[in-house]
Amino acid sequence: MRPKPVVLCILDGWGHRLERENNAIALAKAPAFARMMEECPHSLVRTSGLAVGLPEGQMGNSEVGHMNIGAGRVVMQDLPRIDAAVADGSLAHNPGLTRFIAAAQAGRGVVHLVGLLSPGGVHSHQDHIAALAKVLAGAGLTVWVHGFLDGRDTPPKSAQTYVSSFLADVAGLRAVRMGTIGGRYFGMDRDKRWDRVARAYDALVLAEGEHAATPAAAIEDAYAKGITDEFVPPHVLPGYPGMQDGDAVLVANFRADRVRQMLTALLDPAFAGFPRKRVPQLSAIAGMTEYSEWLTERLITLFPAESLSNSLGEIVAGLGLRQLRIAETEKYPHVTYFFNGGRETVFPGEDRVMVESPKVATYDLKPEMSAHEVTAKLVSAIDQGGYDLIVVNYANPDMVGHTGDLAAAIRAVETIDACLAQVWAAVERQN
Repeated sequence: MRPKPVVLCILDGWGHRLERENNAIALAKAPAFARMMEECPHSLVRTSGLAVGLPEGQMGNSEVGHMNIGAGRVVMQDLPRIDAAVADGSLAHNPGLTRFIAAAQAGRGVVHLVGLLSPGGVHSHQDHIAALAKVLAGAGLTVWVHGFLDGRDTPPKSAQTYVSSFLADVAGLRAVRMGTIGGRYFGMDRDKRWDRVARAYDALVLAEGEHAATPAAAIEDAYAKGITDEFVPPHVLPGYPGMQDGDAVLVANFRADRVRQMLTALLDPAFAGFPRKRVPQLSAIAGMTEYSEWLTERLITLFPAESLSNSLGEIVAGLGLRQLRIAETEKYPHVTYFFNGGRETVFPGEDRVMVESPKVATYDLKPEMSAHEVTAKLVSAIDQGGYDLIVVNYANPDMVGHTGDLAAAIRAVETIDACLAQVWAAVERQN
């Protein structure tokens, strides 16, 4: 009888670099990982650019990595697909966008263009937002841009440059104005921190919150208070009236996980995340890509997902084998939706376990996150011997690394190393 399970242990954000300076992995005490490197066969994989279906030189990210691992092949990503449509002019004739424009024109003729205003290329690209604004304005629509500031996939104080560049790109379009601006911490939460989402929602929908004379003033005021791009509170800009019945919304982000909560707040009649003072009756709502099966039924999609078959999960299920996916909240979509090639539906024989991520403002405050709880459930599943494949994600290196706190990142690495030792021992017990 063959030994089982196979455990695919994804250390999210754990990279390889020889230099020790500011290298949390090299500086941490990680005996289990060191022993694996000494005793076990190992190799390095490329996780960016053409190797994972991104443009040459574009950094990889968690979504892209999980999709390529799950597919077992290079998967062309949404960024280059949309880049090509912008470059060759076909974006203006995109069937989904054409349908959205017609619906917006039949309403009040006002579009709210929402997205991460950044050239980071992980969740969005500001060139896409500018291109959409030009098409919408060319169709005679009034466009209010709602920009979320980055600071995670870009330097923490880079927003002024990027916002200035965007405003220059749309400077000749009188119908295009900035309505609100604020950090992605609020409008792009994915961990059900509804108090954060509520502040962004109130700014976008009600035009309520802090006010600033210009986007630059909002950013400068935040910097003066020691607040970096990601955490800039939502600000309402002059003249913005909020969302009205008959308006339309277009979300420019192409990555799914950080737009779902805001869209759910706008669309779900049974939404209970926070009290909504008003829910606008929109003439149309569209998204750049498919964000979830529930949202796809309710949105116009500009770039529908390309079919991805024969993923690892599908092959395992087709063989009648059992598999487990386990992660904490922050990375649960990655080992399920993204790993399965954008498929929400659970495969036959596939079980899923989600452990709640800790409720802290930023993860440098708790570098351990929920790794020990994930490990306890993982080791139990290994010991029970009922699964043929277990896919687990450890979020700490990525999520703590994003804070830029080296001491916290070292603690995160040491936490994961201790967990790896337990997982390794459990696997060895199963022969």
